[in-house]
Amino acid sequence: MDTRLLHTFTALARTGSFTATAAELHLAQSTVTVHIRTLEKELGARLFDRLPTGALLTEHGRGLLERAEDVLDAVARLKAMKAMNADGDEEARGPVTIGAPESLCSTRVPGVIAALRTSHPGVEVRLYAAGTAECVEGLRSGRLDLALLLEEDADFPDVTTEPVTTEPLALVCAPGHPLATREGTVTWADLAAESFFLLEQGCSYSDRLERRLLAVPDARPRLTRFGSVDAARSCVAAGLGLTLLPLTTVEDHLRQGRLVRVDGPRLADVPVRLARHRRRWTGPAARAFAQEFTRRSTD
Repeated sequence: MDTRLLHTFTALARTGSFTATAAELHLAQSTVTVHIRTLEKELGARLFDRLPTGALLTEHGRGLLERAEDVLDAVARLKAMKAMNADGDEEARGPVTIGAPESLCSTRVPGVIAALRTSHPGVEVRLYAAGTAECVEGLRSGRLDLALLLEEDADFPDVTTEPVTTEPLALVCAPGHPLATREGTVTWADLAAESFFLLEQGCSYSDRLERRLLAVPDARPRLTRFGSVDAARSCVAAGLGLTLLPLTTVEDHLRQGRLVRVDGPRLADVPVRLARHRRRWTGPAARAFAQEFTRRSTD
């Protein structure tokens, strides 16, 4: 069987769209259609229901998906044998696709990519900013090789995680905000009366802060959620309220005096976890990224 058919099948199972699959695989949409029809003819079963909303896996299709991923994983292992050096070790080269929160994409990951360009110049890192849910889905679908998660707890089927380091958090406001010069420690009751600009739902530390604020009796916090660190930080720097962000994303603003830390309740650091698919093979390029990220995070 032509493994290109399985590549097309797994991509369509993930996207649910012939158009999106064609764009992802750089194929004509008619070619995607031919691949799926050819595979269905070879297997003697309908794999997708074609609906106005997209392509939906049939029972036969769901049964094939895991087996197809196993076959493609085995093919990837065989291809990796070509990348062995004279000592019989696998050379780290080729693309590795990483998903990570925006804050890590802009702070921790660039140094890893720069180091790999020296130590493993054949590795090409493809980086995508994504929240936890999107990263986990990407690992399950095969779109991502590895992911970085900012999560206290990370119990996901088919995805294994390991804590690598922790990310300190900072509760900040503008210098002119009333809480910036407040004498004494700011309490939860004080915070529950303020405006907050937090990252979107699914951000573990933002969700945890929201739950704590809403647990205050007669709480009246005004909560705005953003998908961008820069948007939340800019609103707070303009004096519109407070935010909770990784310290690395606000250090420059703190040094420049555009933001100040609020002397409030202690907020626990959030673990940085390296995540991968539990069953899928991790290739040399992905292992090189994981090792460099871990080394730089624990030095």
